[in-house]
Amino acid sequence: MATTLSNAELKVETVTTAEETLVRCLGKITITSATALQTAIRELIPQTKRLVLDLAGVTYLDSFGLGALVGVYLAARKQQCELKLINVSQQVKELLGITNLASVLQ
Repeated sequence: MATTLSNAELKVETVTTAEETLVRCLGKITITSATALQTAIRELIPQTKRLVLDLAGVTYLDSFGLGALVGVYLAARKQQCELKLINVSQQVKELLGITNLASVLQ
């Protein structure tokens, strides 16, 4: 099953298999798009045991976007859902390192 969420800054595509749900993020995760992203991903958590966020297409992440990722991580953990980040850009890696979240949001 595939679904798409889109706004002016961010496009999110999801593909669900029996093993996991892959969420591809394309664009900017900022104050404008963070809440919609967090809401969309939280709706997926009860349907899967493994959630993979592909951030290859993320061109910018601000503090609100970072907060959305942390919120998604906490919601997934609460429901025993594994969250994995893949294809993380250098900018996002640096932001995770500065905030000491790199070890939490792998």
